[in-house]
Amino acid sequence: MFVHAAQRLGYFTAVLEPDAQSPAGLVSHHHIQTDYNDPAGLAQLAHLCQAITTEFENVPAQALQTLALTRPVAPSAAVVGIAQNRIEEKAHFTACTDVSGVTCAPYAVIETLAQLQAVQADRADLLPGILKTARMGYDGKGQVRIKTITELAAAWAELGGVACVLEKMLPLTAEYSVLVARGWDGQVVSFAPQRNVHVEGILAVTHAYEGNMPHVLATRARDAAVSIAQHLGYVGVLCVEFFVVDDGSEHGGLVVNEMAPRPHNSGHYTLDACDASQFDLQVYAMAGLPLPQPRQHSPAIMLNLLGDVWFNASGQPREPDWRSVLSLPGTHLHLYGKEHARIGRKMGHLTITGPDVASVKTVARRAAVLLGLPGLDAI
Repeated sequence: MFVHAAQRLGYFTAVLEPDAQSPAGLVSHHHIQTDYNDPAGLAQLAHLCQAITTEFENVPAQALQTLALTRPVAPSAAVVGIAQNRIEEKAHFTACTDVSGVTCAPYAVIETLAQLQAVQADRADLLPGILKTARMGYDGKGQVRIKTITELAAAWAELGGVACVLEKMLPLTAEYSVLVARGWDGQVVSFAPQRNVHVEGILAVTHAYEGNMPHVLATRARDAAVSIAQHLGYVGVLCVEFFVVDDGSEHGGLVVNEMAPRPHNSGHYTLDACDASQFDLQVYAMAGLPLPQPRQHSPAIMLNLLGDVWFNASGQPREPDWRSVLSLPGTHLHLYGKEHARIGRKMGHLTITGPDVASVKTVARRAAVLLGLPGLDAI
């Protein structure tokens, strides 16, 4: 999707990706099929490109650091390194609380047996909680729910005794994300917050329309995301995820959860509902062009399409009923060109737009039923 956005502006593109069937590689002018740390591949990418970005935060930060020796690279290796490590990410959120106005959930770091024992002795206030690996955890992976102190040691062992954070479980009422784009010159634009519904740790539904969040919280979330991007000196599109917590106030409290240094799944609706998508803004930022303030012209709901859709209730492969789905008004189907469908694998998304929120919700429910999608009760 980024490659297509770049090509619309006349740019040539190169993709470094080890998978021979990489969807981005297949549509790019150049596909460098090699490991992310391969010196020859990185040298070839630097030779071909005038600017370099990543759409995957688990690309080794060292590879970005190497590329930055000869080419502009955004997001920077330092920022990607923060996003790759929950310990560093939470430390960053805490450090910029004064300017962002939000903080993360109470937590403790567990990297050693001594720290584990200290938490067991002194931090019962963090329970019930969630033990999360500091690295390589996404879509609900690398997490164990903890109810009692006695469960903590077993959970840490289950996760391999690696560096973790124990995060207090809060009374959450909703999840939101904000997309911010920042240029090399410090110019910042943003999209309105979108409400996200997750099923088993994976995004299922995104609600993007006026009124999906109380105005006072929407303003706070947007301002906080901009502050976090500015504090990082970020360049490109950044997604910041927030929780709304039931704290007894009228609208609830706002807590920052995590950030993704790239265009984000929850922002895919911008392709169809806005005059400039998150991918357009990523291209503009990388190219050093003025960033247009995006305008959303239609209310939208996005339904995430996992590989589950390609299997029936008995687990047998099937082709989804796209004809019926696309006969519904305002449906926009995006399939990513991945060769094999697997349970839990992100294969595409369906965005529904319309003249008003009620009609969008009606069509989204029909599409979800046709495809057997979860999260229907949240539409």
